[in-house]
Amino acid sequence: MPDSKFFDLQINGYFGVDFNQDDISADDLHNACAALERDNVGGVLATIITDDIARMAARLSRFVQLRIADPLISRMIAGFHIEGPFISTKVGYVGAHPVAHAKEATWDEMTLLLDAADGLARIVTLAPEQDPEHDVTRRLAKQGIVVSAGHTNASLDQLDASIDAGLSMFTHLGNGCPRLMDRHDNIIQRALSRADQLYFGFIADGAHVPFFALKNYLQITGLDRAFIVSDAISAAGCGPGLYPLGDRVVQVGEDGVPRAEDDSHLIGSGTTMRRMAENLERELGLTPVEIDRLTRMNPRRIMGAAIPAPTRYVAKNGVHPATAP
Repeated sequence: MPDSKFFDLQINGYFGVDFNQDDISADDLHNACAALERDNVGGVLATIITDDIARMAARLSRFVQLRIADPLISRMIAGFHIEGPFISTKVGYVGAHPVAHAKEATWDEMTLLLDAADGLARIVTLAPEQDPEHDVTRRLAKQGIVVSAGHTNASLDQLDASIDAGLSMFTHLGNGCPRLMDRHDNIIQRALSRADQLYFGFIADGAHVPFFALKNYLQITGLDRAFIVSDAISAAGCGPGLYPLGDRVVQVGEDGVPRAEDDSHLIGSGTTMRRMAENLERELGLTPVEIDRLTRMNPRRIMGAAIPAPTRYVAKNGVHPATAP
């Protein structure tokens, strides 16, 4: 592998520390960042997932405060990936997100989250069908925030309209959807049919996407439009056991995979980026240069499309540059 550090665009926790707890401590977050650094990660987007809007905003504000006070946290957490709450409420598509808080997008609620993130929102994952007029997508894209489809069963027309409004990415393709879907007309095939217009995130742990399927997907998207995320929860780097994620406790088995109690869906990943890079080499036969592209270069290139804080984001109570459609 080249002498380079991974960059993870989607991480929910690490080394026993849950990023979606209400009052994460400075010590816990520092320790999680130190563990990431030891595991050759050069930066991450801390991912805040679907919950009550006020609680999501409070968690974002807490991270902002902790970044200011700690140089290591500031260096490791480059910004935020806000995943939800504007996602599908349908079984399977909602995934591990609490369905009670999944909802249709409004700019007022999106603004509450952006204000709390204090200019550090880099990616917002939403379902195009939950932004039916694509107003939120359009306004986010105008601010330079990457809009990504995820936990969605958008039709091809809805996906195309969202792309026209500024959608540019798809979150952890192959996940956030039911196990049983139409053989051909399904969200995975719809998304792949737009491979020339979207970037695609993949979780390379072998559980979220079988390695043979991941190889097929990468052949369709091409390496320039793909990237690897860990989607790690607090179990990453720890092994089997019980681990927190928001208000729930997740069981991680001997295989290191966090699953729902009824095994109906996965709940994030327990795999580190280092292990995923090893999987790409061992299971897919990718070269060190190709792995570096998927785990460092492409994520940083996508980050380059997101605004540096806070040049284009107006402070709280100000006028947002994208308030006009």
